[in-house]
Amino acid sequence: MTGTEKDAQTPHSIRTRPQFRAVMGPAARIVAILHVEEADAAEPLLQALEAGGIGLIEVTLRTRAALDVIARMRVAARSAVIGAGTLTRPDQFALAKDAGAQFLVGPAFSTRLADAAGVAGLPFLPGATSPSEILAAVEAGFNELKFFPADLNGGLNWIRHMRPLFPEVSFCPTGGITNENLAEYLSEPNIVAVGGMFMSPRAEIEAGAWDRISAMARNAVAAASADQAAPERAPRH
Repeated sequence: MTGTEKDAQTPHSIRTRPQFRAVMGPAARIVAILHVEEADAAEPLLQALEAGGIGLIEVTLRTRAALDVIARMRVAARSAVIGAGTLTRPDQFALAKDAGAQFLVGPAFSTRLADAAGVAGLPFLPGATSPSEILAAVEAGFNELKFFPADLNGGLNWIRHMRPLFPEVSFCPTGGITNENLAEYLSEPNIVAVGGMFMSPRAEIEAGAWDRISAMARNAVAAASADQAAPERAPRH
């Protein structure tokens, strides 16, 4: 049997990549997603989020300052886990790792991104919004996926429909997550975490409103800690 044939027969669970769960720590399962234009905001923003109880931070690679922000947050972090988001090109994986990112997130999946993630050796959550995309990611060894934008792609109903099809897959929904619905999302067994900018909006960051950001972070953590017990719902076919 050739190496290719052996690999084709290898169970997905054996070929699984580094896991996001392994770096999450004990903090609430909420990822603060950040768009930061100025690197000097890194430390006070980090302090504001940590003071509010946030332990998972994703700095999107949408600005020139993003890699500097990641590097500075890694140095200053007391307990928060710092990741890089919006990875859409293979070269971004090495840049994010070199900056100190502890996990990586992308809005989509491709074999080139999967290869880059393998070289980086960090947990990577590629995006998927259809069964075909999920299957492609699973076949490449990924069983933790970003679901974005959740609100425009079926939200909780989509999540519930995917569970019986892909019981080994967990999702991190972003887009449309709020304090009002995050506990319901987190109550689903195939949700590893939720994320969003709602606890650290760009306007508040640019205004240096650190106290307000801390308050929004505390509200999100409190919402996530609310009673999440809910009856399991069977999807309708």
